[in-house]
Amino acid sequence: MCQLLGMNCNTPTDVRFSFTGFAQRGGRTDQHADGWGIAFFEGRGTRLFIDKDAACDSQVAELIRRYPIKSHNVISHIRKATVGAVTLENCHPFVREQWGRYWVFAHNGDLKGYAPRLHGRLRPVGDTDSERAFCWLLQELGKAHANMPALEELTRTLADLALQAARFGTFNFLLSNGQALWAHASTKLCYVTRQYPFARAHLADEDLTVDFAQHTTPTDRVTVVATTPLTTDEHWTPIVPGELKVFVDGAAAKGMEA
Repeated sequence: MCQLLGMNCNTPTDVRFSFTGFAQRGGRTDQHADGWGIAFFEGRGTRLFIDKDAACDSQVAELIRRYPIKSHNVISHIRKATVGAVTLENCHPFVREQWGRYWVFAHNGDLKGYAPRLHGRLRPVGDTDSERAFCWLLQELGKAHANMPALEELTRTLADLALQAARFGTFNFLLSNGQALWAHASTKLCYVTRQYPFARAHLADEDLTVDFAQHTTPTDRVTVVATTPLTTDEHWTPIVPGELKVFVDGAAAKGMEA
């Protein structure tokens, strides 16, 4: 199946270190070689890069590894195709507008026999269960709330919807509107929060070490979410299967786990 990478932070930060290791899983250290993508929020806008080539060999991925795009919220995905052909339109993340904001979504898993009714403007372009699930999530959120609700209420609604979709199979996903990062685990997701005092970290998939203390200030805080730990010397916290966590300003929002 696919793998996910997300970042949420309290100050614009580049994701090059984590992405460098993550991209190796796209065909070099793992078998997820059927396309990849990454989305960065900048204010109310987004930068989206997708490619149907393997991330480990993609020239677009090489650009991301070298170009320090800074963002409060990032979502990336490497694909092992199970539903849908290896085409550009089936590469995650997917982007749609809702309530005047861009929403970005990426999914890991299979939803068997999943065919929810889509009766509004939100329709999939490709033929993956993932994009269909994203359209359905936004459709149902829009039915539940005429305008974007407060974060806590939005998280409760999203948790209920995630449980409904998860009845059809594995539904690990990352979702962001640029204000927060939601992470839902069906099987496995984990996260690490980096904050003062910052330490060194070594990638699991690439021989690369970074001393974060040299690149941060004492007030910086960054949380990275991944399918499996990206580093060998940090404590990654697993997200409990069935749990939806929301990260704001680089930390898990307390009292909003669902």
